[in-house]
Amino acid sequence: MVSAKPSFRKQDQNQNKRSFQNPNKLPLGPNRIKTKKKKKDNEISGTKTKKESKVIASSNLPASQQLSFFLNCFQSSNGIKFSSLELESFKDSCIVKSPVDLKQDADSLHEHMKVAFGKSWKAELCEGKISEGKIDAGNPAVLVISTSALRALELLRGLRPLTKGCRAAKLFAKHMKVEEQVAMLKTRVNIASGTPSRIKKLIDMDALGLSRLAVIVLDMHTDTKGYSLLTLPQVSNEFWDLYKTHFEQPLIRGDLRVCLYGPISCSSEVKTTDEPHDDLL
Repeated sequence: MVSAKPSFRKQDQNQNKRSFQNPNKLPLGPNRIKTKKKKKDNEISGTKTKKESKVIASSNLPASQQLSFFLNCFQSSNGIKFSSLELESFKDSCIVKSPVDLKQDADSLHEHMKVAFGKSWKAELCEGKISEGKIDAGNPAVLVISTSALRALELLRGLRPLTKGCRAAKLFAKHMKVEEQVAMLKTRVNIASGTPSRIKKLIDMDALGLSRLAVIVLDMHTDTKGYSLLTLPQVSNEFWDLYKTHFEQPLIRGDLRVCLYGPISCSSEVKTTDEPHDDLL
């Protein structure tokens, strides 16, 4: 009895069918017409649309885009989505609009703060005396928030022209005891700089007051891995906890403004064409 030979030819044909399926095959169902129309439009125009993420100085963006970036970071980090009604609570005026012609480096920070406070910058940022009934001890007008003690110190160096008559407060854990910081906050403080965890601890201890706070500067400097204050895992959680507890409501009321200081990553749709550019011909 002759055994039946395996149908290798049939297997090969099936395999070839799978290998050479039409890559341009359109989907079936209600999406077929939409997909076909989109493909036809692209073929006619010769253009393709793709999303690109680019890093740009925040001062080059309008306040509305900076606010969108900040709120998107908040929603992403906290796993929530604002309703349209909730989004209406946040106005563009929540953002400090920095001058485009000024660099956003550590050395230039004092110039940005002058612009942010306008004509009152000397009285708010340079005066060193406690004003009875008006200015309490330990209540800064500017609070700079960074990922580390090193960055907090770098930005404080850029604020030196404003802190000659009123010493700035260093609010971080490295080489600084809480008791020392509490003692420092018993005097007038116009400017403070530190990390989220220590700032929150001092607020919770009633050592650091927020009655005068008008601007929070968020250091957008990224580390070697590309993380910033709003994205570095543990530090960002500490910041958002601080924000929700102490900053969100004053921001909504219009009593507080956010200054995004440094480059931020924003996505945009870019149209490309298959045709060669004139400068390449």
